[in-house]
Amino acid sequence: MTDPDLVLDAVGEPNRRQLLELLHDQTKSTVSELVDASGLRQPQVSKHLKVLATAELVLVRNDGRYRRYRLDGRGLQVAHDWFASFDDVWHARFDTLDEVVSTDHDPDQLEEHPR
Repeated sequence: MTDPDLVLDAVGEPNRRQLLELLHDQTKSTVSELVDASGLRQPQVSKHLKVLATAELVLVRNDGRYRRYRLDGRGLQVAHDWFASFDDVWHARFDTLDEVVSTDHDPDQLEEHPR
């Protein structure tokens, strides 16, 4: 299983997130296609793809003389699971918000707040 630290470190860099977004939109792409779409230079894209592959966020497949990259669900699942471990915090906040919103207030009894 992929180390969450490795995955979170990989997605912590904005250019890597951009490449993940491009792969999400394109399904699979070559380095050249990612260079054109991202505006990054080829060595940068290759370096970032290596980090993303190590974190199991992208898969690479040789297709003749091309290497095609696509998203890898293993690393994405690790990131999802890590963030999901904080669901209790969000649910508690939403429960509090629900209480505030659902409380009936008589408009005649509301105090004016000075501005």
